[in-house]
Amino acid sequence: MGVAASPTAKGRTSYEEFADRVGTPERVLDLGCADGALLEVFAGRGATTLAGIDLSGAELALARQRPALVKADVRVGRAQELPFEDSAFDAVVSHMALMLMTDVEQVVAEAARVLVPGGVLAVALGGGAVDGEGMELFLKLARPYFEAARAAERVMPRLGNRAIRTREGLDEVLTPAGFAPVSWDSIVLDQGGTPEKVWETNMSVFYDVTVLDEDQLAELRREFLDAARSLVLDGRLACGMRINFATTHRESSA
Repeated sequence: MGVAASPTAKGRTSYEEFADRVGTPERVLDLGCADGALLEVFAGRGATTLAGIDLSGAELALARQRPALVKADVRVGRAQELPFEDSAFDAVVSHMALMLMTDVEQVVAEAARVLVPGGVLAVALGGGAVDGEGMELFLKLARPYFEAARAAERVMPRLGNRAIRTREGLDEVLTPAGFAPVSWDSIVLDQGGTPEKVWETNMSVFYDVTVLDEDQLAELRREFLDAARSLVLDGRLACGMRINFATTHRESSA
């Protein structure tokens, strides 16, 4: 995924930065673990019990191919109905996935259930375009296509609860489930490169493109690459994305 692979100004990945905020838990559950790249980071930091759920069997097959995850318990499943025992984990993490989930209150309740008292919940959330024209240009050109798709009733179901993309909105969901107020900070990922690379990155970030047909995607790509030419400096189109990190813990009295 473009977000996971894009470096920060320090040359580190979003996964590495995210794991720094979680610490070194022994037992980690990843909600929306995809190909297991984040779990692999925790394995490298000493975690001995690794588990993950995802809706994609194909992504989980890739996770199982990672040597560090040979003993990991990765399963097809829903975060709203976790197939794990109470107090089974020291940390529950979710990188760019919680914000796409439905019934987020149930997800949070399940996370609280499987965490030990004092256990860490950490989530990474998309914070939008920053420090570069590439993503802003893509959105400017893509919006008319998305609006046309809505008019034709070819609409992708709205993903997740947008309220939790803010600190206040996330706390409103977490507090009733027994979590402390979140700690909140941000990083900026450098997603710049050739216009073609920036196009591919934006295609991986914005799920709305799935409602566009082949001809629309081809036309949007042509428009983007044509418009990007005037923004390229030294062969590179600037493009940045903010990622917000929120961390909290399950309070002992919950």
